Amino acid sequence: MKKSTKNLKGKLPISVFIITKNEEDRIKYAINSVKGWVDEIIVVDSGSTDKTIEIAKECGADQILFNQWHGYGPQKTFAEKLCKNEWILNIDADEEVSPALKKEIINLFEKGSINKYSAYRIAVKFLPRFQKMSERSFGPEEIVTRLYNKSKAGFKASKVHDSVVVNVGKIGNLKHKMMHRCFRSFTHALEKINFYTSMQAEDMFIKGRCPSLLRIFCEPFWTFLRSYIVEKYIFLGTEGFLMSIIYGISRTTRLIKTREKFMQVNSECSIK
Repeated sequence: MKKSTKNLKGKLPISVFIITKNEEDRIKYAINSVKGWVDEIIVVDSGSTDKTIEIAKECGADQILFNQWHGYGPQKTFAEKLCKNEWILNIDADEEVSPALKKEIINLFEKGSINKYSAYRIAVKFLPRFQKMSERSFGPEEIVTRLYNKSKAGFKASKVHDSVVVNVGKIGNLKHKMMHRCFRSFTHALEKINFYTSMQAEDMFIKGRCPSLLRIFCEPFWTFLRSYIVEKYIFLGTEGFLMSIIYGISRTTRLIKTREKFMQVNSECSIK
């Protein structure tokens, strides 16, 4: 007899977890995009001072817990351990599952083909602030592994890099996308960059990767062009141009902060 892929409530045996902090304006989109068709929604918060927790409760999250922030990887591995189902879908608080992706995942379970792979890659499409959700819109995408079987794969504990490692089996690719409301404003983008580049610099310093002055000089130009042309920010008009500049600032700031750490301990940092 074929094992049912739905529980008594007609939901798929998937646990969704979302990590949050001060996401009152975006958390509803994340939860609503999975509510009603997955078995479990878990929110792990690291100290929100706004209405994130209240809104998560109103939207129907099954569990809402606090966990002290120790980095992206540790926070996601903590949330991962709370999930009761074998299959896990991780979405960030500023992301949402598109209707087409929802349908694609449901079809995998209904057809009994979900276990063909241990994990699945999903394209996450950047959604400009003034653009309605659409998979067909121009703009950059990032391919990430977010749907996976926890007995065969899981997040690694890196403080900076929150990526899934597959230990058994192969990774498949889903056709449809998640949408990413990355920045609330240019000010928010710069604030987020300052926070994230500090963690990146610490990671590079621990690994002994001191950037040369030549690399620091070239980084803003190269990263701007990569963002604007290769990652297609050019199709986003003025916002795409400005976001490409900010991306160049981000990558360069990371290197400057790393080099400063080496200088503070009087370590050699040669130009290569």
